[in-house]
Amino acid sequence: MTHHVTAFLLMSSLLVSASAMALASTPGTTDVSQPEPGEQYPGGSTSHKKRHDKKAFSHPSANMRFAQTLDFKVGNGIFKKIWVSSPSSTTASDGLGPLYNARSCMRCHIRDGRGHPPEGNFPTDNAVSMFLRLSIPPQNDSQREALASSRLAVIPEPTYGGQLQDFAIQGLPIEGRMNIRYIEQQISLSEGETAQLRQPTYSITELGFGPLHPDTRLSPRIAPPMIGLGLLEAIPEQAIRTAEDASDRNHDGISGRANTVWNNVTNQTTLGRFGWKAGMPTLDQQNSSAFNGDIGISNALFSAPGGDCTEHQVVCLNAPNGNTPAQDNLEASRVMSQLLLFYSRNLAVPARPGFNKPDVLAGKAVFYRSGCQACHTPSFRTAADAPGAEQRNQLIWPYSDLLLHDMGEGLADNRPEYQANGREWRTPPLWGIGLTKIVNGHSNFLHDGRARSLLEAVLWHGGEAAAAKQAVMAMPKQDRANLIRFLESL
Repeated sequence: MTHHVTAFLLMSSLLVSASAMALASTPGTTDVSQPEPGEQYPGGSTSHKKRHDKKAFSHPSANMRFAQTLDFKVGNGIFKKIWVSSPSSTTASDGLGPLYNARSCMRCHIRDGRGHPPEGNFPTDNAVSMFLRLSIPPQNDSQREALASSRLAVIPEPTYGGQLQDFAIQGLPIEGRMNIRYIEQQISLSEGETAQLRQPTYSITELGFGPLHPDTRLSPRIAPPMIGLGLLEAIPEQAIRTAEDASDRNHDGISGRANTVWNNVTNQTTLGRFGWKAGMPTLDQQNSSAFNGDIGISNALFSAPGGDCTEHQVVCLNAPNGNTPAQDNLEASRVMSQLLLFYSRNLAVPARPGFNKPDVLAGKAVFYRSGCQACHTPSFRTAADAPGAEQRNQLIWPYSDLLLHDMGEGLADNRPEYQANGREWRTPPLWGIGLTKIVNGHSNFLHDGRARSLLEAVLWHGGEAAAAKQAVMAMPKQDRANLIRFLESL
């Protein structure tokens, strides 16, 4: 075990070099009548060829060396670990909360897949796998400067912090309950077809620590799928930035731009890649932030015990923690975080067995004619010296540019994050999206799960994607059906 961990730590210390930055996104194709070389393996040689069943998102990189499989399995155990409150006899598993959203990573990313909104407000259902981000506008010049320089992502709500925790250890009140109310609206499509969209509004009840700041901004988030994250991390920064067009110089209506975020390791700003608004620079920081904010577990990058507790939550700050010398005086040791990183970096994207079917290729042609590829960039070549050996020099097909785009007022959360404004979202990768129903038993999409089908998700597109949405609404219904078949094949 020590040998495997040591080898992994050495591998993880590699940085993307300048020579790798010469690798760029592969150009978008214009001939989609035939399959493209390699597209049946969205993750390149990391793609697994197992059955498309409930475990489809839980397989390791297919090109992983056998010697590394033990680290992957141990990382999987950490991902599934049920944390308990302190003090406990199981010192390697205590430190939960005191306030939290879930007791394990797997509780949100069920079978390494996508979260979902609750079936109903509490007590009908709980909100595990979905929560509300909280923040307020800057209150002084110092806060405004910190936001402008990307030293801070947001100004947390003073009492409740950066997100609403609806669970607490015994003896503490929860922070509150997320409540959702939907209003249905009907959309007319061509050839007499219609679609139903549901517009959500959010509120908080049962506040446990007093009133919210009057200017509190709420932003709902469901847990995204875990597959392919190491490959997204391996895309050269230059390849992502090359596609930026903030002022729409080419007049195509698309003005993607990168988010600039704070890196807790280098203590400087860098490109954001992960999260619904590209608010995290690295997979390690994304994992560590979720460990701390969602479960309340201290770790090397977020070492303060108590997770998201604020100075106004004294009972939370005074609760026992699970920091122990055996765990590097943390609740999740450095080795534990590294094994979790290795696991999440190597969750493989499934191969596409139906990539060459006639209706799938017809749907791909519709995808291109509608302009979807302008944001959902089909393919990239990963860096030759990417952090993970498995992810190096791979032709991958994420269907994302990892840039921020204005998605219109309908999807706006009106909550900025670093340089992302309240109407902007990072283009989510589409690989594996058609397996959501098989893996997770639902078909809820977008950042808050409001869309109950892929067609609904398309019809929520606005802003820069409004023209593509209008094209989908007006096209023959067979073209719409083929488009959905293509998306389901990814």
